[in-house]
Amino acid sequence: MTAIKKYVALFAVCLTLAGCALEGDTAKNSQETTNTDTVTNSENTSDNPAEFVTSGKCMPVIDIRTKESGPDAMEFVTMPVARHVAKRIASWTPNYNMPPEPYYVNCSVSVTDADDKLLIDSADANVKVRGNWTTAYNKKPLRIKFETKQSMLGLNDGNEYKNWLLLAEYKDFSMLRNRTAFQLAGEILGKDGYYAADSQLVEVTINGEYWGVYLVTEQQQVNSGRVEITDPEKDYTGTDIGYFLEYDGYYYNEDPLHSFKVNYHNDAELTPYDGNGGSGRTAKPSANGKNDVGITIKSDINSKEQHDHIEHFVNNVYDIMYEAAYNDKAFVMSDDLLTLIETTDLTPQEAVEKVVDLRSLVDSYILAELTCDADIYWSSFFMDVDFGKDGSGKLRFEAPWDFDSSFGNKDRCADGKGFYAGNIVFDVDGRFEEMCNPWLMVLVNEDWYQDIIKERWTEIYDSGTFERAYEMIVSEAEKFEPAFTRNYDKWNNIRQNDARNELCAGAAACTNEKQAADYLKGWLESRVSFLDSEWHK
Repeated sequence: MTAIKKYVALFAVCLTLAGCALEGDTAKNSQETTNTDTVTNSENTSDNPAEFVTSGKCMPVIDIRTKESGPDAMEFVTMPVARHVAKRIASWTPNYNMPPEPYYVNCSVSVTDADDKLLIDSADANVKVRGNWTTAYNKKPLRIKFETKQSMLGLNDGNEYKNWLLLAEYKDFSMLRNRTAFQLAGEILGKDGYYAADSQLVEVTINGEYWGVYLVTEQQQVNSGRVEITDPEKDYTGTDIGYFLEYDGYYYNEDPLHSFKVNYHNDAELTPYDGNGGSGRTAKPSANGKNDVGITIKSDINSKEQHDHIEHFVNNVYDIMYEAAYNDKAFVMSDDLLTLIETTDLTPQEAVEKVVDLRSLVDSYILAELTCDADIYWSSFFMDVDFGKDGSGKLRFEAPWDFDSSFGNKDRCADGKGFYAGNIVFDVDGRFEEMCNPWLMVLVNEDWYQDIIKERWTEIYDSGTFERAYEMIVSEAEKFEPAFTRNYDKWNNIRQNDARNELCAGAAACTNEKQAADYLKGWLESRVSFLDSEWHK
């Protein structure tokens, strides 16, 4: 019998004897974070192990065991906070004890399915806390990096990878927002051939201690079956490679080789899309200097030549989009990417289509509009381009990410009405109403672009995509109720959650996972109804 099966069997007996009943971030607002002195919580680190019984175990289980034992063995998962986040917290917290940065520890990882079938048996791996503001919560997201590639619960068609993620879903009381977004992304982007992460809810144990419900999902990375672009060989310095990029408010944490700023046509003003011609308002990509967002190069590059190549390309692509939308002109790039050349051989739309995978942008816009992604102006917005032998050389938008603040969870589009993704939005602190995502705003007022959006929306709606999303929310909330209850028994209950003050009134009013799932479903139905009334052809 494997260690995890012995563990499960032992505590099934304990639970029977006890007669126990089983029931059913990225916050960047500095004032909203409450765990300021220490990231451990003695009340949340019970010595009681997981309690699984035949009637109560309803999810797969990932069991993590550190190779080193001792009183400090759990600190790798309780103590670390991302350094840039810890520095922010320290700036307003007197006598703040600076925690360690996330660090890898050697572990063995076992995975069993909901029927106790062993799928991964004590595989060697390195595990660490991962994320940005989510690292400041008591329950932290994790990254698993296996020594050898592993298939994880059949995700991504059973493909094997070294890197897998465990999202804590700490501020999403339904624990289903990322899950719902990934399913929608799989049907919207995935069916068009673009990458969207797969996911599965699981329960996690660490060193024999129950650690709650997590969403196991994929590392956003260049890899076959994930972001498929030309990956350069080690030390290769040529520019005929693929580049995986993030529109990222944390770009300043990267080394200069892996980050750059976009000029955005000299920070030219854009007209927001609110369904009313912008209502006389305009927005600058920089929000008059308030929105410092750059580009992080997520893929491996090895030379300044590669860095400058992608920087010039991205700037020129945006300029081509801007000229098409605001000056009704068509431009093409020179071969060295250093200059733009006006042409009458192409329409403005054709000029955009020459350098942008327009279908991917439309799909990404629809998903962002549908979910009212609270971080859309700031981070977790990915794109890529492949200059390799088989690459298209077009900027492609895919790998959507980070939706735990979306779907009406925060006070942004809380009623599900109105246009959002190409509109002016509040920053996460609620102080500035000038923020925008220029990549989603620059084309959004063009009639031809709106026609493409409406055609694509109609295809998505008529295919039953949203009905399947509603069914998944209801099904998983009901099926996994015992696991959700265990999670909230471990991490206090929803009413005591220290992330509650980040949420809008409707989300914060939920007192259990079932209510939170019902709120999520109701919000999504309202959102779909509004967009369908505007876009269905």
